[in-house]
Amino acid sequence: MRIGGIVKQSFIDWEGKVTTVVFTRGCNFRCGYCHNPSLVLPHLLVNETDIPENQLFDYLKTRREWLDGVVVTGGEPTIHADLESFLEAIKNLGYLIKLDTNGSNPMFLKKLLARKLVDFVAMDVKTVLDLGKYQQIIGANIPDLIRKIDDSIQILNASNIDFQLRTTLIPKYHSPDIIQQLQTQFSYCNYQLQEFRAGDTIENRVVEKKEMP
Repeated sequence: MRIGGIVKQSFIDWEGKVTTVVFTRGCNFRCGYCHNPSLVLPHLLVNETDIPENQLFDYLKTRREWLDGVVVTGGEPTIHADLESFLEAIKNLGYLIKLDTNGSNPMFLKKLLARKLVDFVAMDVKTVLDLGKYQQIIGANIPDLIRKIDDSIQILNASNIDFQLRTTLIPKYHSPDIIQQLQTQFSYCNYQLQEFRAGDTIENRVVEKKEMP
């Protein structure tokens, strides 16, 4: 697994649980507001060294009595073919696992759930399920994107797993009408609106690269 960062102890990434947070490298989206550009942009990825898996597992082995679980986030974890074996290794240490995903790989998500390798899923729903509006935010052209997002939502709905859908609010993309549509559509489940956090974002880094001589 390509690991770009580890937060050894967190009280805020999984409500009610003390966790270690693992950040995977790489993403198939290019959301301008993303605050992890060093995990996403290729020209930044090449300048970073991956954290060896054994460094994570050595730590987890010594904290089994103190930690409740592990949060695997990114980037986008499901772009990695070895995610399944990575989660299995964490499970074998006795940890609960929360997976953060953008929902673009529904069949992989379904497989992970079928194997009971994940205990909680937090899925980002960027906006209403409209291709044009979605592509404006993610900055990428992914075949059958809306079908994949909807499939992931339906897979979570049909599962016995706890999950959360969430949207980060960006004023230029999320009008009051869009917000109302989202809240109505997902009123049946654990749906959360998140405020945008200013800082080092993909949008800033792309502008910075264009301005370099």
